[in-house]
Amino acid sequence: MSFWGKPKYTLVRISRKKDIPAGLWSKCPSCGDILFKKKIEENLKTCTKCDYHFTLTSAERIDLLADKGSFQETDSGLSSADPLNFQGSKDYKEKIKSEQEKTGMPDAVITGKAQINSIDVMLGVTDSNFMMGSMGSVLGEKISRLVERSIQERLPVIIVSGSGGGARMQEGMFSLMQMAKTSAALSKAKEAKIPYISILTNPTMAGVLASFASLGDIIIAEPRALIGFTGPRVIEQTIRQKLPAGFQTSEFLLEHGLIDLIVHRKELKTNLTKLLECLG
Repeated sequence: MSFWGKPKYTLVRISRKKDIPAGLWSKCPSCGDILFKKKIEENLKTCTKCDYHFTLTSAERIDLLADKGSFQETDSGLSSADPLNFQGSKDYKEKIKSEQEKTGMPDAVITGKAQINSIDVMLGVTDSNFMMGSMGSVLGEKISRLVERSIQERLPVIIVSGSGGGARMQEGMFSLMQMAKTSAALSKAKEAKIPYISILTNPTMAGVLASFASLGDIIIAEPRALIGFTGPRVIEQTIRQKLPAGFQTSEFLLEHGLIDLIVHRKELKTNLTKLLECLG
């Protein structure tokens, strides 16, 4: 007993903690803050603390940019073949089927006609959830057809790139040829004076960046997106030098002239509308 006759210790009965349902919280890869998933979604999948931009699916990108109900998909039936009969840990046909079931997409890009604040455009969106948005024959064909339609209909073309997988080794030279094919289509659009706006997201790498993603009349990037031909660790190991701070981020590339604008996701549709009005 302690002084004044009160017990020395007070017993506190603690009830058992209730289980928290899984999937309600997410950790920000940038600041490490634990975030309520619903809040992230309400904030257009950006961190409420540091503004980190989480990855969006192609469907979410279309919902973000296109007027409701205006998107009309084109070439939805195209799916990759297996021209090399590629054999690996998983056959290419099995890999494609698995990716299609996982994402609900036939391949790594969706293309179509849409309206952005009542302005008609041709819109293409690659999706890193499908084999990291890697460039195969279907992706190159759909992008090329999109650009050709923009020339026929005299409409500006917008392509949103979020591709970190480069060319698909399972398609060999057929994959690498898509770099030249998409670039040639955009060259025709330039001759026809069709405006092309390229939007780079995290990550935009390899063959996609080295072809259509870097050929925009105006190139926009999301904040802190990784943009480059190959990863910084590979470059450091090759040249045996330490790279500058922030190398291959949107901010670094804006400073060095590779891109024209960095635009927050919340402001992207408004900025696109202003650019489209200026481009006529």
